Amino acid sequence: MSIRLGVLISGSGTNLQAIIDAIADGSLDASVGLVVSSRPDAYGLKRAHAAGIPVMALSREVYENPLTADEVIAGALRDAGVDYVVMAGYMRKVHEPVLLAFENRVLNIHPALLPSFPGAHGIADAFFAGVKVTGVTVHIANENYDQGPIIAQRAVEILPDDTLDTLEARIHEVEHELYPATLQLLAEGRVSLQVNERGRVVTVIDKV
Repeated sequence: MSIRLGVLISGSGTNLQAIIDAIADGSLDASVGLVVSSRPDAYGLKRAHAAGIPVMALSREVYENPLTADEVIAGALRDAGVDYVVMAGYMRKVHEPVLLAFENRVLNIHPALLPSFPGAHGIADAFFAGVKVTGVTVHIANENYDQGPIIAQRAVEILPDDTLDTLEARIHEVEHELYPATLQLLAEGRVSLQVNERGRVVTVIDKV
């Protein structure tokens, strides 16, 4: 089943490009109905234009009231017929207007193995903590920052000769593979939510 995506960006849009490329090569059964940027000068908007995808760019003034901004975003995503909202380098917290309009259908990608190293500096935090393994997490976004149910994770080893830049480059390579692959699981209807024995909502992937 093909799914329709709304992608939220703030910067260069490399994860958006990975999604566009996966759709083009047939590995992701989806379309992108709208790209929303929190910055009018985000390079990701050029990627969307090149792919013929409608865009909406919001100014800093719109975000002075985050709830109002998210009401605008939610309305535009609904009008675009979006099934899932995909945060791809989106540097704003998503609030109730979007979370309720697309309940359990807002996804985020984080450059660490949650619950370790949440927040805006996951790669650097892991690097300077001296851990041997970090990675990438795709999860459902909720009202608690970086705490939603995890759908997929992939580990990335921190090598002895890694610099922050080389680690960041390898993390991004994994992001560009894992995000489209996880979205394809959704397109195939293989992801469901359940409540575990601790009363926590978790994702379950049908392996069949």
